[in-house]
Amino acid sequence: MSDGEATQEQLRRGLRIAVLLVAILTVDVLGLSNLSRGLKSHDLPAVQFAALAALTAVLAVEVVLVVRRRPWGRARRLAIVIVLAASTLAYLTLPAGKTATTVDWLFGAANWAGVVVLLDRPLRTMLVFLLTHESLALANLLVFHDVNRTVLARFVTGSVTVFGLPLCVAVVAAMLGRIGARAASATRELERLRTAEAAAAGAHGRRTQRIAELADTTVPLLAGLADGSLLPSDPLVQRGCAIEAARMRRLFAETDAVENPLLHELRHCADIADRKGVEVDLDVRGHWPVPPVAVRRDLTDAALTALATAGSWARVTVTGGAGLVSVNVVADCVEPIVSTPATPDVRVEIFDGDGTVWMEARWQPAES
Repeated sequence: MSDGEATQEQLRRGLRIAVLLVAILTVDVLGLSNLSRGLKSHDLPAVQFAALAALTAVLAVEVVLVVRRRPWGRARRLAIVIVLAASTLAYLTLPAGKTATTVDWLFGAANWAGVVVLLDRPLRTMLVFLLTHESLALANLLVFHDVNRTVLARFVTGSVTVFGLPLCVAVVAAMLGRIGARAASATRELERLRTAEAAAAGAHGRRTQRIAELADTTVPLLAGLADGSLLPSDPLVQRGCAIEAARMRRLFAETDAVENPLLHELRHCADIADRKGVEVDLDVRGHWPVPPVAVRRDLTDAALTALATAGSWARVTVTGGAGLVSVNVVADCVEPIVSTPATPDVRVEIFDGDGTVWMEARWQPAES
C-alpha cells in the first residue's frame, strides 16, 4: 500500500469511528433516555424497546467490523432492512400527535444507524436512505395524526438536524473519498515516473558502460585504419571490423522494446552477414522467458563472431523452454575467438573441422 492509499484509508477509518460514536450517543444514550422519559405515553413500550434493540444490534456489528477493519459487504442490505423495519414498527405504535417530539425517540436515531452502514457508499445511496427515513416519519404524521401548522413547523424544524446533519456527513465522506482517490492516483503516477526515471538512468548507465567497453576494441581498430598501420585489405582487419560492427548493432538493438529481445538482437547480428552476401538461416523452436541483458550478450557472442566471419552460409538455431535457452550456430568460417561468458550460468562449446564451425551457447539458470 502506497503512502497516498494509507493516508486515504486512515481518513476513512477516522471518519467511520467518529460517525459510529455519534450514532451510539444518539441511539443508545439520547434515544434510550427519551424513550424512558416518555415511556408512559407509549401504548406498546415493548415494541419501542424492540426497535431500539434492533438499532443497537446494527451498531454492535459495526463496532466489530471497525475493530476488524472490515466493510459491511453483503450484510449491508440486511442491516438497512433492519433499520427501516425498526423505524416502521416504531412509527406504527407511536402515540398520536407525538411525531418529531421527544417521545418520538427514533426520529433522530434511526437516521444515524443508517449513516453508519452506508458511510462508504456513494452519496446518492445515502440520500435515498435519508429520504426514505424522512418519508416514513412524514407518512406517519399525515396518515395517523391531525396535521396543523404547528405540527408541520415542528416536523420541519426537527428535520433540519435529522436530515441535514447526516447529509453533511455523507457529503464530507464523499469529498474525502474523492480527495483520497485523487491523492492516491497522484502518488501512483509519481511513483511510476520515479520508477521510469530510475530505469532510464540505469539503462543509460549500462549503455554508457557498454560503449566504453566497445571503445577498448573499436578505437584501436579505427585508429590503426586512420594512421595506416592497419590495411583495409587485410582479412584479419576485415574480420575485426565485421565483428565490431555486429557488436555495435547488437548494442543498439538492446534498447528496443520488443517481445523477444534475444531473437531481435540475433537478427541484427545476422544483418551484418547478410550485407556481405552470406546466406543466413535462423530457426526458432520453443518459448522461453526473457533472459537478462548480460545473459543475452553471452548467448549472442558466439553467434555474432560466427556470423561476422562466415564465408557464404550460416545456420542459427535457437531452442528453449522455461529452464533452458540454447543458441546453436553452424557456419563456414574459421574458428572465432569467443570471450569467456560473464554470467556463471552460460556455457559455450566450440567444434571445428573441414572449414565448418559448430558452436553452442547454453543458458540454464541455477535453481534458487
